[in-house]
Amino acid sequence: MESVSVMHEVKGKEQSKALNAWAKAGYCGSIIAGTGFGKSRCGVLAVCHVLDEVYANWEGDSPKALILVPTTQLQDQFREEFVKWDKEMYLKDVEILCYQSAYKFEHKHYNIVVCDEVHLGLSPQYRKFFEHNSYQHLLCMTATLPEEQEYCTLLEQIAPVNYSISLDKCVSLGLVSPYEIHCIPVKLTSTEQADYKKVNNKFVYWKYQLGNFDAFNEAKRVLADKSSAPEMKQAAAQFYACIRSRKKIVDFASEKLHALQRIVVDNVGEKILVFGGANAFTDELAEATEPLSTVYHSGKTKKQKKQALEGFKDGTTPVLCSTKALNQGFDVPDAGIGVVCGLTSKSLSMIQRVGRLIRFQEDKVGQIYILYVKDSQEEKWLKNSVYNLKNVVWH
Repeated sequence: MESVSVMHEVKGKEQSKALNAWAKAGYCGSIIAGTGFGKSRCGVLAVCHVLDEVYANWEGDSPKALILVPTTQLQDQFREEFVKWDKEMYLKDVEILCYQSAYKFEHKHYNIVVCDEVHLGLSPQYRKFFEHNSYQHLLCMTATLPEEQEYCTLLEQIAPVNYSISLDKCVSLGLVSPYEIHCIPVKLTSTEQADYKKVNNKFVYWKYQLGNFDAFNEAKRVLADKSSAPEMKQAAAQFYACIRSRKKIVDFASEKLHALQRIVVDNVGEKILVFGGANAFTDELAEATEPLSTVYHSGKTKKQKKQALEGFKDGTTPVLCSTKALNQGFDVPDAGIGVVCGLTSKSLSMIQRVGRLIRFQEDKVGQIYILYVKDSQEEKWLKNSVYNLKNVVWH
């Protein structure tokens, strides 16, 4: 228990350091912190501090605070955070909304806005909130800087980074458990291999039609430009179609099902989080590990997702299969093993998934197994996504 109390003490000091840096910057900025740091507590304390200042000089309208989150689950989690830290009296002046609701607002004013998982709020649609509304103070939070340069530039404009701490720094400080990442190669079947080769040949062809120089951004430019020649628009559309087809083949590689089954058998008694690349394959992963598994993804109802989490928590179904729904800041307790079966090139997604496994558990090392198709685009995505992470073992 002593190590737990030490962890809480160190975490409290780091959170205070982050909030002090934000305050010194005029109560406008961003906290970039690895999962497990306690960003939600920082958001709660920031709101309470600003509301206290408003109440101390209260004139006119009641103070208003807004917390923006990506999911309804995080709405509930933030309400629980206020209760957890004995701050529930502030909730009467706080709105907690999802980005997909708030971006429609116009001419609203808040004393403080807190943006959780802000990289999602920077998308062209959701950033309308910042364009059409006003606020005195702004706190943005996420696990790592957005990889899109456009989003980074926008974040620097509206909320410059005041405090940053990496996932591995959180591990070294004892704020989260240490972890090991095991990269496990799988092979395509002969049929899958033939399909992948066929699609990849088309991909290369259309890439050259686009000029072969930064073809991805060129395709994006061509489709956005109404004056683009029809043959270039066709090349861009086919190029993107090949990317999707190629990804689907590696996402649904059947050997991943067998590899997952072996990992589950080797770790009986452990709670295991499994991430698929698409909902349909996540369902297949769950079927391959029945009756130990349950499913949590966007295709399930709120009731089904609640039942899935309850079954995972009480150990009835110790294998929880998800796609993206558990990426964004949602607490999943007592998970010590993770299996990633669907990849992108983004390090943010990987950091979030690793973070689901390494919330502080005394004397526990999080074990993450990443299944990837060797000698495919998926291997390149994996190398990019774990580039900045330590303790990565290639098998």
